[in-house]
Amino acid sequence: MYIIIVGGGKVGYYLTKHLLSAGHEVAVIEKNPKKVENIINDLGGIAIQGDGSDAGPMLEAGMNRADIVVAATGDDEDNLIICQMAKRKFGVKRTIARINNPKNEHIFAVLGIDTAVSYVDALVAQIEREIPAHSLIHLLTLRDVGASFIEKQVPPDSPVIGMTMSDLDLPEQFLLALVIRDGRALIPRGSTRLEEGDEVVAVTDLEHEDLLERLFRGELSKKR
Repeated sequence: MYIIIVGGGKVGYYLTKHLLSAGHEVAVIEKNPKKVENIINDLGGIAIQGDGSDAGPMLEAGMNRADIVVAATGDDEDNLIICQMAKRKFGVKRTIARINNPKNEHIFAVLGIDTAVSYVDALVAQIEREIPAHSLIHLLTLRDVGASFIEKQVPPDSPVIGMTMSDLDLPEQFLLALVIRDGRALIPRGSTRLEEGDEVVAVTDLEHEDLLERLFRGELSKKR
C-alpha cells in the first residue's frame, strides 16, 4: 500500500516509521528543511521538501497513485485543504486528517474527509479509562451510520455477575460484541456468564449509549 503523509513533525515522523516497519511504501511531504533532513537521515530518502497543500510537491510525491493520504500537520485548515486536493485533484480514495481543534470535526465530515482523528478525543478517552467515575469509554463512533462502540468494566457490585447472556433482556439496537477477561477476548454466546472485572464492549446507536450503564445496574436483565 502506498501512503503519503503530509507533515513531518513528531506525529508524521513516528507514523511514517511505524508504517515503514509494517512494510508499506511511504512518502512524506514537509515544509521545514531541517525536518526533511532528519527524516532522510533516519528513515531514508522518502521525504520531499515543500508545501503539502501545493500541487507541485503532491505531483512529485506521486499522489495520483496513492492509496491513502494522511494530513498530519499542526494546522486544521491546511489539513482540510490537503485532503480535499488529494480527493478532488488526484482521485485518492481515502484521506485521513489530524484535527487539532475538536470543534472542527463537523466541518471535516461535511466536506467529505473520510476519517478525522482528534487527539483531544483520544486523550479524553484515556483519562476516562483511568478514572473510575468515568468508566464508560467511547472506543469508536461511526457518525456516518449513527453507531458507537463503547466499553465498560463489570463493577464488583453489579447484579449481572453470574448471569448468562441469555439472562439479559437486550433491546434490538444494542449488541454485546466482546468480553475481555484476564487479557483474553471472548465472543459472547448465550451460555457465557459475566464475571466481576470483565471488560465488555458493546455496539449501539448514538441515542442509547447509556444502555451499558443500565445493564450493569441490573435494569436490562430478565431476572429483574
